[in-house]
Amino acid sequence: MNHLFEFNYHNPTRIVFGPDSFAQLPSLLPADVRVLLLYGGGSIKQNGVYDGIRAALAGRDLVEFGGVEANPTQTTLDRAVDLVRREKIGFILGVGGGSVSDGAKYVAAAALYDGDGWDIVIGKHQPQQALPVGIVLTLPATGSESNAGSVVTNTATQDKRAFFVPPARPRFAVLNPAVMGSLPLRQLENGIVDAFVHVCEQYLTYPVGALVQDGYAEAVMKALVKLAATFDRHAEPDWQQNLMWAANQALCGIIGVGVPQDWATHRIAVELTALWGIDHGRTLAIIQPALLRELIEYKREKLEQFGREVFGLNAPSAEDAIAAMEAFYRSVNMPLHLRDGGISEPDAADRVLAGLRAHGKMALGGHAGIDEAKTERIVRAACA
Repeated sequence: MNHLFEFNYHNPTRIVFGPDSFAQLPSLLPADVRVLLLYGGGSIKQNGVYDGIRAALAGRDLVEFGGVEANPTQTTLDRAVDLVRREKIGFILGVGGGSVSDGAKYVAAAALYDGDGWDIVIGKHQPQQALPVGIVLTLPATGSESNAGSVVTNTATQDKRAFFVPPARPRFAVLNPAVMGSLPLRQLENGIVDAFVHVCEQYLTYPVGALVQDGYAEAVMKALVKLAATFDRHAEPDWQQNLMWAANQALCGIIGVGVPQDWATHRIAVELTALWGIDHGRTLAIIQPALLRELIEYKREKLEQFGREVFGLNAPSAEDAIAAMEAFYRSVNMPLHLRDGGISEPDAADRVLAGLRAHGKMALGGHAGIDEAKTERIVRAACA
């Protein structure tokens, strides 16, 4: 039987894109509410972003909360929730990358919930309302600025969870590629790979005749491969705007409508960040090759298509496609094994497996039927 598309797609996030996009902030934010300016470690105060936003919103009632981590923790975000309640905040404006965007959604939902915010993260409480959220993006990678997803870490249990809060989906996202000029090269490298794997998770399953979804996914991946090949142009405006838009499109929801998806790479990789604080993009590059090799027969047809359409290989095998992907990752300095990421602990694989067991993620299922044995082989291949 042919695969029939069935989906309900709605993305109400308004994208304001371009070098002069900060100037539109006054028209995007309501004039009569207190606004929480939520940001990370303070780099926005060194690169001019903070001053630009402050100037654009001169005269507005702003309250600041800085210090959101690269992998936001519930502890930090709950302090922001307390501030929102005390100061009677009516709008959350997140300024940063994916972590700040994720944190803004958590804060917006948890501020209107009387219980423990972790209930939202684990799905015990499904928010029906949230404070409005807007995002000023400073780091292209996750696409969180225009989707309903969020990732928050519980440091006490080393549990990093992804969850969805549709009421907190950003009302708008300001994308100004010029802000990328001050980013460390490592963050740009991470952004390319993070976005690429986001597309892979919606594409590398099995063929269902999805001409539009496949074509769109392949176009975004080819763009990211080209950006990696021209990385020496990273300071040029056209390179920057293409990465910012590609990363957004990778996870705005349109690529995966109506087709099978497989997020196993992400579900395993988060354990590496929870244990050792490894950059998210780098954890994906560590886990994905081992996962694809373990599941190669389930994904062979799509991998061959991937090799042809994304990397331009002539009659590639699935093995060829994985090798091309690894070469692409190496070109942007990604580790392909845990030891390449600086972790050489002899019990590293056991620690990852213990975390997966504790968090109920050993048997991930999916079209490849990932059971505990497959998960263990994937982890040991990536971490042994």
